[in-house]
Amino acid sequence: MFRLSLCSNSGRLRRPAGGLLPNHPPQNLTVATTGASGSVFLRHLLRAVERDNRVKNVNFIASDSALRVMAEELGVHGRSNLLGQILGPEKASPKSTKRTPRAANPSSKIKEQSNADIGANVASGSYPADAMVVLPCSVGTLARIANGIASKLIERAADVCLKEKRPLILCLRETPLNKIHIRNMYRAADAGATIFPLIPAFYYRPTTLDEMAREFAYRVLAHLGLPQPAAFRWKA
Repeated sequence: MFRLSLCSNSGRLRRPAGGLLPNHPPQNLTVATTGASGSVFLRHLLRAVERDNRVKNVNFIASDSALRVMAEELGVHGRSNLLGQILGPEKASPKSTKRTPRAANPSSKIKEQSNADIGANVASGSYPADAMVVLPCSVGTLARIANGIASKLIERAADVCLKEKRPLILCLRETPLNKIHIRNMYRAADAGATIFPLIPAFYYRPTTLDEMAREFAYRVLAHLGLPQPAAFRWKA
């Protein structure tokens, strides 16, 4: 076991090996999405962090392959108002049942980054990102992260998390897994990432896909130190 001590020059907790623990709860998140099935899970994660006042800033990165998957699963068309399309229509007012489209800038805290912009803020270890989630994470993205191939911003931001010893959650979506996938999961985990397969729970008896996806997003956020008040709690 090791003891935690306060870092005198920053006020953040420091591991004896030199790595910084994140803000508790984390305030500055990086969320990325890649070309694997499961866009509805991303939608509910972004909705949750958008309404969570503990989260102050979110840098969002979508790969080109992710756009193709989201077109099939969420009806997203191109990058125009991408966040508005992902987050979905605003809730109807109490006096009306009609839902209205989200504005072109639907969020004050979620900022979209280009996956081609290798010089973006999250590409640098000096940028104070607290944690990163890749949801869903394709096995191709996993392979590049596990082997240090950072030619795009998503992989570079993940690489920064690993080298700075910051939490990195990879919500892997693939089945069946071959030996290459399994070896890459081991490599990424050995480097410090958390492999968080996109496997929803069923013991709380979800009745809709949205309910299932929302609960999974809550589990991911709880793992980062952001428990959600509406999350299911097991009671024996």
